[in-house]
Amino acid sequence: MTEFFRSKYFYFILIIILGSVIFIPFSGVVHLFDWDEIIFAESAREMIVSGDYMTVTINYQPFYEKPPLFMWLQVLSMKVFGVNEFAARFPNAICAIITLLALYLAGTRILDKRFGLLWTLAHGTALLPFFYFQTGIIDPWFNLFIILGVILFVFYLGFENHSKRLYYLILSAFFLGLAVLTKGPVAVLIFTAAFVVHLFLQKGKIKTKGFHIVLFIVVLAVIGGSWFLLLIVTGNYGVIHDFIHYQAGLFSDGFAGHDGFPGFHFVIILLGMFPASVFFFSSITRKREKNRMVSLSRQWMFILLIVVLVLFSIVSTKLVHYSSLAYFPVSFLAALALHHWFERHLEFKRFQRIMILIIPLFIGLTTLLIPYLLTHQQIINPYLESLNDPFVKGVISSEVSWSTIDYLPGMIFIIGAIISVVLVHKRDRASVIIIQIITLLFTYFTVILFVPKVEKMLQGPSIEFFEKHADSEELAISLGFKSFAQYFYGKWQPGMTRGENKSEWIMEHDVTHVIIKSDKLDKTLKRFEDIKITSEKWGYVFGVIESSSADIKE
Repeated sequence: MTEFFRSKYFYFILIIILGSVIFIPFSGVVHLFDWDEIIFAESAREMIVSGDYMTVTINYQPFYEKPPLFMWLQVLSMKVFGVNEFAARFPNAICAIITLLALYLAGTRILDKRFGLLWTLAHGTALLPFFYFQTGIIDPWFNLFIILGVILFVFYLGFENHSKRLYYLILSAFFLGLAVLTKGPVAVLIFTAAFVVHLFLQKGKIKTKGFHIVLFIVVLAVIGGSWFLLLIVTGNYGVIHDFIHYQAGLFSDGFAGHDGFPGFHFVIILLGMFPASVFFFSSITRKREKNRMVSLSRQWMFILLIVVLVLFSIVSTKLVHYSSLAYFPVSFLAALALHHWFERHLEFKRFQRIMILIIPLFIGLTTLLIPYLLTHQQIINPYLESLNDPFVKGVISSEVSWSTIDYLPGMIFIIGAIISVVLVHKRDRASVIIIQIITLLFTYFTVILFVPKVEKMLQGPSIEFFEKHADSEELAISLGFKSFAQYFYGKWQPGMTRGENKSEWIMEHDVTHVIIKSDKLDKTLKRFEDIKITSEKWGYVFGVIESSSADIKE
């Protein structure tokens, strides 16, 4: 029995059990967030309604942004659990467990069992990876397929005389193909860029065979291009053209108004990958590794990190999850630093000890300040009066009940950070484990306690509005702002509207219920003069318009 608890199988089972307990139960406690979560869930719902599982659609019109693999996973989930938030997020909860298992097994293969555990812990307890495993967005699966493709390719390069070398190469191409099927050609772009940099550093010298190269390309093309091939067979050339056009557009236009400053992703990774991002700095100054596989893996992780940061800093669209692939190299290099720290081969610098305290203080105090100010609005009322944005005013003034327990995540984070800093200074090995567990608890309770109330403030009235009019013959839509919630929570059926012109939607229905953000009200009323305002709530204005009397100005 003692040998079992020391074996890798014990930790394998432990990761499955803990992952299931942590990531699955509360996946459905919050409404899906508009846009990204709802986009994918709605596409999956429409596949079920229409019976067309080959075409990705929104409002039953072709949607060109993503291939269908993730939506297929959501379809399977919805077939089991129904069309709801839990089903939409369940695939990522499973992805969390598979990811942590993969990191443990890969880490054990690269170095040893302890490093595998450290990599699993560093990645699984960081702020943003944990949070994204609780969402219904596409990136966790995409990132998993990419990192598996990279790791297996490193195994191919590192184990030159291994009997499974070709097997590693085939699997690498297979998972990279799945990444393409998940999010598109950007997977090939990332891997190719990383490989070119590695080839440059190796001065063009790697041990491979022409047959291996051809085999890799064929497997990647067959798996990654399977959806495109099916579209060609069925004559859907337009989908392929528009899909490629959209992907190219990411590198030129700031879609959806999500522009940001050049260092956006550096800041996101520093804060979002805490505490791994703090330990990561110790790997930068370490010059070499004695173990060849560790050295090769370390080089590839640095390359991957740089490629992702450069690539998505060039892209004008700045969204937090765009750089989420970088979480893996950061957690790998952090785990490597921790492994050497445990071996007494390095010491954490003073600035790292300061960061272990400062970052939790900043984030923790923010989570304490938000419920306090919203509960004592007399403090912020003078500032609200001078604010020119009525929607923000409405959101801040929303009647969401905050209680003492909502201060728990922030208090845990701050107190835990103080304890960890003291122990790190004393060179206590428990210190790094404590700060990671504390971060995990902070994120866990934030997701359960904090996020539902923030979501209710931001989009609660909107979701309630669409749910109220679901299954109704009367149309309910958003005006003046774009929302995908109207489709998912309104349970739209094929033929309810045609095209994308909301003016035509209104004329097609006798009665249309509308929701407008208060900051867009004046502009919307100038275009739709016959809207009858019925009520307002938390920055949203509700109204109704009859097609017989509608006066729409284009």
